[in-house]
Amino acid sequence: MAVNGLRRWVPGVATALSYRRSWLLKDLRAGAILTALLIPVGIGYAEVAGLPPETGLFATIVPLIAYAVFGPSRILVLAPDSALAPIIAAAILPLAAGDSGRAVALAGLLGVMVGAVLILGGLLRLGFVTDLLSKPLRVGYLNALAVIVILSQIPPLLGFSISSESPLGDAIAIVTGIARGQVNPTAMLFGIGSLVVILVLVWTKSRIPGILVAVVASTVLTGVLRLHGDIPVVGALPAGLPAPALAGLQGADVVGLALPALGMALIAFADTAVLSRTFAARRGDNVDGSQEMVAVGASNLFAGLLGGFPISASSSRTAAAENAGARSQLAGVAGAVLLVLFMLLAPGVTDYLPSATIAAVVMVAAAGLVDITGFVALVRMSRTDAFLSVAAFLGVLVVGVIEGIIVAVVLSLGEFVGHAWRPYRAELGRIRGLRGYHDLSRHPDGERLPGIVIVRFDAPLFFANGGIFDDYVRATVSAAGPDVRTVILAAEPITDIDTTAVDELLELDEFLTSRGATLIFAEMKGPVKDVLRRYGLGTRFPPERFADTVGAAVDRATGTLRGDLDGTQWDSEA
Repeated sequence: MAVNGLRRWVPGVATALSYRRSWLLKDLRAGAILTALLIPVGIGYAEVAGLPPETGLFATIVPLIAYAVFGPSRILVLAPDSALAPIIAAAILPLAAGDSGRAVALAGLLGVMVGAVLILGGLLRLGFVTDLLSKPLRVGYLNALAVIVILSQIPPLLGFSISSESPLGDAIAIVTGIARGQVNPTAMLFGIGSLVVILVLVWTKSRIPGILVAVVASTVLTGVLRLHGDIPVVGALPAGLPAPALAGLQGADVVGLALPALGMALIAFADTAVLSRTFAARRGDNVDGSQEMVAVGASNLFAGLLGGFPISASSSRTAAAENAGARSQLAGVAGAVLLVLFMLLAPGVTDYLPSATIAAVVMVAAAGLVDITGFVALVRMSRTDAFLSVAAFLGVLVVGVIEGIIVAVVLSLGEFVGHAWRPYRAELGRIRGLRGYHDLSRHPDGERLPGIVIVRFDAPLFFANGGIFDDYVRATVSAAGPDVRTVILAAEPITDIDTTAVDELLELDEFLTSRGATLIFAEMKGPVKDVLRRYGLGTRFPPERFADTVGAAVDRATGTLRGDLDGTQWDSEA
């Protein structure tokens, strides 16, 4: 039992015990290729987050090792991410007030808090909360994040710097900087040249990563031409290993970062869960969502404790590992080891790496967030979903990354409540020669049955729609005339009834009784019947007030069976 529990929560043990010798060279080769991508991207996202470049490498090394131990997916790569970097900056920079050391400590605290939220959520099996990030919201906020990241990287791409606190401010500062001649022509050549190299190699589907070519070429050229004094460069990294950097924190910092931590935990797990399931399906594996949540949490926790910041799964780097032939998380461990060796043996190399090249790397990665096709599909399929996506997009751009996502989630929940508040409802009738009972508004040839009204309400009954349900049934019965003796509720779509709605149901029953009509529940689900019994309504609504099907309820009310169905057909649209 203990061994099985260990294998469940520490899958790295099971991977190690079942490791095949034939995987070793493939994993080591994949790790080497992965390292070439991890260095520039890690540095780039650290800069987007407003942090020193080495923190991006610490936030890469630690999660790769942690996920190899705790992660259920064999090849998933956890590292700094374009969807989280701007949120980190929005959360920590106002609190840091220009103090770089304090910014690093706040980023570490944020990683610890995100990790704690995810671990707790995984242990409580709360993976379902990621459903709050519906597709419209994801499309909208990811498009907005792409715009924010790309705007932030235009100045370093052109060789100058700006200071602003909003996308609009960035745009104004960029135009002003260009107009004032702040562009560094040499840096701009490196930036645009790197952008072209990366994009061309991506579009031609080259086996050699465009990022690797751009980074190596620009670094070599800067060194050979002795340009590192003439253009902005990343600068030499401090030699050393990931280490705690949480000094100077206060209790108020925990309060200030609580909301961003919750939001980032939700986003990190949502992105990771989708990516994990996708790659697992390709390999015929299964991934437990709660276990994945704990693994992502542990990776964030350790990253925060050891000088990093919040991270999530990377689609581009996971795909690179898979394409390079990775067979297990040893590829990620190999990449982490090579990163450590790089920081110990060659930290000065980045003193020749142009900031413009890093900006090009980040811009290409951020462009991968853009989903124009997805937005066009939303417009075509649902105007409401398209509106939510636009609201998320504008909210993130106008009021801020974290606040915009919160606004979008609230709008999404409001849309859900709106659908449940005013759901589709229909009066059903009979179509001669056609099985079943169908929506009269969609079937003009349908007819009411004498003395019988059949209604359907397509939502759970709760405090917000109980009155609408009551009013609809009363209006339908009144329109049918004074001869109605049976009202049948086609109750299959009703999945729950709360106490407020029960009061409305009782008032409706009294109204119908006063008119000499009986309310019958057809096709009501067992759990909903149990709810009525718990409310003490077993006597008020005895078994004879329930029917297995609408047809059975009609047959009981008329005292006869339908005689118009010989050689007839089923309808595909009720």
